[in-house]
Amino acid sequence: MNDLSDDELRDELDGFAPQKEPAVSHTPREERIIAGFEEIQRFAEEHGRPPSHGEDRDIFERLYAVRLDRIRDQPDCRDLVAPLDDEELLGGAPMKDASDTDDLDDDALLAELGIEADTPPISELRYVRSSAEKKAAEEIANREKCDDFESFKPLFEQIQSDLDAGLRETRPFEMKAEIDKGRFFIVGGQKAYVAEKGETTITDQGRTDARLRVIFDNGTESSMLMRSLQRALNKDEAGRRITEATAGPLFSDQTIDGDEASGTIYVLRSKSDHPVVAENRDLVHKIGVTTLSVEKRIAGAQLQPTFLMANVEVVATYELYNINRTRLENLIHRIFEAARLDIEILDRFGRPVIPKEWFLVPLFVIDEAVDRIKDGTIANYVYDARSVKLKPRE
Repeated sequence: MNDLSDDELRDELDGFAPQKEPAVSHTPREERIIAGFEEIQRFAEEHGRPPSHGEDRDIFERLYAVRLDRIRDQPDCRDLVAPLDDEELLGGAPMKDASDTDDLDDDALLAELGIEADTPPISELRYVRSSAEKKAAEEIANREKCDDFESFKPLFEQIQSDLDAGLRETRPFEMKAEIDKGRFFIVGGQKAYVAEKGETTITDQGRTDARLRVIFDNGTESSMLMRSLQRALNKDEAGRRITEATAGPLFSDQTIDGDEASGTIYVLRSKSDHPVVAENRDLVHKIGVTTLSVEKRIAGAQLQPTFLMANVEVVATYELYNINRTRLENLIHRIFEAARLDIEILDRFGRPVIPKEWFLVPLFVIDEAVDRIKDGTIANYVYDARSVKLKPRE
């Protein structure tokens, strides 16, 4: 082989050099479509499936699903991204009907989803509300005056009284099954009462739902879907459910090894010469709970306004074990609220005082109340002063 000069060798090798492909130029719209498809591919790689529609899906997945439908539906878009389709995403049919659009911009897709977004692109989207979330918020907000609120007002007052007495508690809302007729919740800083619950229906997504009549403690009401109330409670960091009233195992008749007496219910009669007390001496009783001995509790009764500035007679005691004294005392006073004695006396300094623990109630009713506290049914009863007996709460 003849020796070749450098120039001649260069000329020979030029014939074997790879030819550069002409650079492909894309319009801004095409670049946007490709970038959007690449985001869909990344989702499919991470989750092992194409993005899907559904209100329970992440907002980004829902947006990707709409975007993929649009690409599948438009031939020019399919042809554009087909060379990139390593996940074979273009083979499926559109997952829902897609209307024609000139541009596949994120704002247009969000609008179709019923979602409001500002100008940032999808990669910068912080939080957007779905149409279902907006509907739930609107149903909570769009209330009207409750014309028969007076019939519900005592329920809200009783609920607050039960909460104060420890008969009910507020707990985090957990599941839709907790939403039922007669239940109470706290949403948006207000107590809400489910007064009515319509027929259960099945949504397009196969979930149960029902129309509710919800009364709020500010005198308004709303006709909303159960799922709307559920979303509102889940979204509200302070959203709570209010438990059913229960006294619980307040005390036992017998001690168990290791138990220690922790208090005593005491029932007293006053020896005061106050006209109201003198005329109703067999009915006027002070009902309290003490962790001291009763003898120590009533020592110096004639000097204390809570004892009507007079000596007292102990007519009944009930020993307690492992008891929350304050909770029990509040419970007893709530039961006999309707019979609370309205009396004003002067203390030893001549100042007017209104004692709170005296009630116009016969001893046999107090005995029954204690029995119902023991068996845990007392939360369902309240004292009726007219019939002079405990009656089931309405």
